Amino acid sequence: MNILITNDDSVTASQLLPLIRWCQKLGDVTTVVPMVEQSGKSHGIEIHKPFAYRQVELAPGVTVTAVDSTPADCVRFAVLGLKKQYDLVISGINRGFNIGADVMYSGTVAAVIEAAVLGLPAIALSTCPEYYEQAVAHLDEVFDFIQSEKLLDLHGIYNINIPPQPKGIRFAHQGGPYYSDDFLLDGNGMCRPLGKCVYEDSHDLSLDTDAVMGGYITIMPLTVNMTDMDVYEKLKSMNEI
Repeated sequence: MNILITNDDSVTASQLLPLIRWCQKLGDVTTVVPMVEQSGKSHGIEIHKPFAYRQVELAPGVTVTAVDSTPADCVRFAVLGLKKQYDLVISGINRGFNIGADVMYSGTVAAVIEAAVLGLPAIALSTCPEYYEQAVAHLDEVFDFIQSEKLLDLHGIYNINIPPQPKGIRFAHQGGPYYSDDFLLDGNGMCRPLGKCVYEDSHDLSLDTDAVMGGYITIMPLTVNMTDMDVYEKLKSMNEI
């Protein structure tokens, strides 16, 4: 198996090397990650100017490519620039949950969406900052579950979150707001966003927010198609007028 690893926490992410080591059990690994942190950059790509890339030795025998752009561009670079074939893309492990409405801001999730656009199966992995160092220990459990349930045969892209000391694995769909911001205006033309948690428990374990907060690893299937098909089905008859 040829695996591509990327993230949005950059080449300096402390769990990048453990993830690489774990993926090496599955096959050959190529790693292309941002030079600097790209959290919250969503699906941005660079189309107006060249960007730099360089080789970085993380450990003896482990060299990765650091790209001066976004996670989505890391995937594009790895596929369209390096012209390699990959059987699976893994994005993460992100230092912070990607659940609820926050998914749309996530560079980690954007990388797997970009992989899907390029025809590749992909998995986004995230955990909370407090559990960041321990989350890699659950990858065997997660991947064994993915294989046993043949999830990648059923669908190509998933968003997975790993809470502290998880109780088990649940399938979930996107919940509501998890984080938001207050904006501090300093009066000198500068504005500072101040993050805050706005999560409210709906007591519904089908939601990724509630399931993760309830202690479950969540697996959420993602889609590239942004068309609201229910509305489209109601409107398409107008095309015949």
